[in-house]
Amino acid sequence: MKRSTALLILSLLALSLNGARAASDGGILAAGARLEKVSSEFEFTEGPAVDAKGNLYFTDQPNDRILRLDLSGTLTNFLKPAGRANGMYFDRHGNLIACADEKNELWSITPQGKVTVLVKDYNGKLLNGPNDVWVRPDNALYFTDPLYKRPYWNRGPGEQGGEHVYFVTADRRHVTRVTEDLKQPNGIIGTPDSKRLYVSDIGAGRTYSYTPHPDGHLSDKSLFCAIGSDGMTIDRKGNVYLTGKGVWVVSPEGKTIEHIEVPEPWTANVAFAGRDRSTLFITASKSLYKIQTRMKGATK
Repeated sequence: MKRSTALLILSLLALSLNGARAASDGGILAAGARLEKVSSEFEFTEGPAVDAKGNLYFTDQPNDRILRLDLSGTLTNFLKPAGRANGMYFDRHGNLIACADEKNELWSITPQGKVTVLVKDYNGKLLNGPNDVWVRPDNALYFTDPLYKRPYWNRGPGEQGGEHVYFVTADRRHVTRVTEDLKQPNGIIGTPDSKRLYVSDIGAGRTYSYTPHPDGHLSDKSLFCAIGSDGMTIDRKGNVYLTGKGVWVVSPEGKTIEHIEVPEPWTANVAFAGRDRSTLFITASKSLYKIQTRMKGATK
């Protein structure tokens, strides 16, 4: 091969590699994306969840309501009162699973707003207050149960002897405690293939990765990143979105690759919604925000 030909091939190869690198390093946010405030008519927003069509549901917990933001941008009340709902997630049948901590319960809410109490205690003792939930593709689910004292409670101290994560079978007949060593579990999300479960121990300022098993038990606990998180979501490339002071985006390898500033005292939760699931919605204090991304949410 002539030297000039070899140099040309090497040059083209370098350009190709650089182009691929540029595409892969293009960032999380869409070109020119800016954080937009959708509304500030709330007291404290939480629990964003997306239905099969891409409509967004979220809670205004102090006002005891669940709201719906449809694809046209119309905002309406979906359910009020709503059990002081916090974290939420849709199951595969279209029911909205809600952590209803007014009475320390886990609810299933039909599209028509009919409520069924799925979990009201564990081993006959009151739960601390279900906080966040993730539903597996097989319709089984995990929820976190930290203890945050609420002004609307009329109850004694925590009865569970700690703050834990629980597993509920797909038929909703059995509840199992699956962690015993966390300080204050809060945010939770799993991968679409159910091979990894992320649980944030916000009290310890850590997020851990687990291997979930069909019967619900967890193994292979490892530190995912040294960031504690309130709510969490995940995109189709496996990047995990954590909240607190803005939004951190962490790669599947545990490296922070993006931070989205949010001009509010606290960012509680995040979810991808919209027709193509590429709009990231952010519940932050008294407001709901959105920002366009290059990614798509892994849910639904």
